[in-house]
Amino acid sequence: MTDIHRKSPGPSPFPELQDHGLRLTVWDPESEEQLDAWFRGLTDPDFGRWNTPLKIVHDRAEARQSLRSKAVGAAKGTNASFRITDTASGTTLGHIGVNEIDHVLSVARVGYWVLPEARGRGVATRALAVAAHWALTDLGLHRLELGHALGHEASCRIAERCGFRYEGTLRGAMFESGRQDAFRDAHLHGRIASDPEPDLS
Repeated sequence: MTDIHRKSPGPSPFPELQDHGLRLTVWDPESEEQLDAWFRGLTDPDFGRWNTPLKIVHDRAEARQSLRSKAVGAAKGTNASFRITDTASGTTLGHIGVNEIDHVLSVARVGYWVLPEARGRGVATRALAVAAHWALTDLGLHRLELGHALGHEASCRIAERCGFRYEGTLRGAMFESGRQDAFRDAHLHGRIASDPEPDLS
């Protein structure tokens, strides 16, 4: 990592990050364009297949409330939610979050998604590399965890390429797709601050 630029975007206590052709910046819940991207991301069938949010978004009003809750988490310092954009064009490509930040145990959990039109371009891999580097250096965390549903091979490859080692299978650790009354297994990946930086070249 050699070219991470930082500035404070609006009220968020977290910085803007830039590297690997991406800019990670704060979401604006009042921007209709950003709201549209957020809503499309959370209602995409592939997102619904692999992700199990506690509150499922059905319409734009719920999507805006979801975005506003991310801003509240950022203000409290417990969640850093970044809009993944293309550095050159500014186009929104997806989302990555450093969530459940615990400064006592020095750990957080990472999650991300990429819009359908941006897939197949290494966006998730590059965004995860940028966010993880920041969290394990500037943010001062010791450990990051990344979990995904069993069978999500793309997430497995992304995690391992970004230095998140496979640490085991957690039984019944996630809701089944579209349900909150049944559970499925998940893979756990972890990376600690002393692990080597991944080579994305």
